[in-house]
Amino acid sequence: MAQKVWFVTGASRGFGAQIAKAILAAGDRLVATARKAEALSYLSQQDNLLPLALDVTDEKQARQAVDAALARFGRIDVLVNNAGYGILGAVEETSATEVENVYRTNVFGSLNLIRAVLPAMRQQRSGHIINISSIGGYGAYAGWGVYGSTKFAIEGITEALHAELAPLGIHATVVEPGFFRTDFLDPSSLVTTRSRLDDYAETVGRTRDFAGGHSGQQPGDPAKLAQAFLRLVNAPEPPLRLPLGTDTLARIAEKNVFVEKELEQWRSLSVSTDF
Repeated sequence: MAQKVWFVTGASRGFGAQIAKAILAAGDRLVATARKAEALSYLSQQDNLLPLALDVTDEKQARQAVDAALARFGRIDVLVNNAGYGILGAVEETSATEVENVYRTNVFGSLNLIRAVLPAMRQQRSGHIINISSIGGYGAYAGWGVYGSTKFAIEGITEALHAELAPLGIHATVVEPGFFRTDFLDPSSLVTTRSRLDDYAETVGRTRDFAGGHSGQQPGDPAKLAQAFLRLVNAPEPPLRLPLGTDTLARIAEKNVFVEKELEQWRSLSVSTDF
C-alpha cells in the first residue's frame, strides 16, 4: 500500500497517541500535533515524523500547521480530528462559559482543521477526513448532554462533508468509539460542571458515580482502535460511520428500536400536517 501522510490532532495522549504510534509503526508519515510540542516527546525523532504545537481553537495556527505539513511532506492524505475533551453535568448545570469552551475545542477546532486541509485535498483530488465522535454522538445520556451535543454536531458536519466531497474523490468518516481504556474518565481529560443541583442526583448523579468508578475498567482496547484506523484508511470504500466497540453497537441498536417505535406511535399525527 502507498505511504500516506497523516495529520493527527490531540496526539499527546489517549486515542491520538495510540493512533500516532500505529501510523509510524506502519511506515506512514505523520504530522502529530498537541497544544504543547513537548507533550509529543514520547515519539522518537525520525524522518517520517513532524511534531507541531497546535491549539486547534486558533484558526491561524491551524493554517500554519497545515502549511508546515505541506512544506515538509508535500501532501496530506488523512486528517484525524481527535483533539477534544468531555464535560460531565446536567444541561442546566452547564454554564455558558463551559458550553462555549467545549464547543470551541470539539466543534470549532475540528472545523478549523477541515477548512485548512481541504484546499490541498481538493487540489490533489484525494484525501480522507476522519472526525472522532462518540457513543454519545449517536444517543444522548443524562449528564453527557452538552458534550454529546458537540459530537452530534460532528456527526452532522461529517454527513454533509461526505455528500459534498465524494464527487471530488475525498472521503469523510465519523468514528463513534464507545468507552475505551484511556484517560477520558480521568480529571485530566474530563471536566465536571462547577454547578451541581440536588434535583439531578438520581440521573446525572448516577452518571458521575459511573464515571468515577469505571476509569480503567472500560471494555475497549485503545491499541485495537488504532489498528482499526489503519484498516479504515486503506479500505477502497470507507464508510460514512464507523462504530467501534460492542457498547456502541448496542447503543445504536437500542436507539434505532426506540426511534422506530415512536415513529409508529405518532405516525398519524406526523402525516397529518401535509397539504
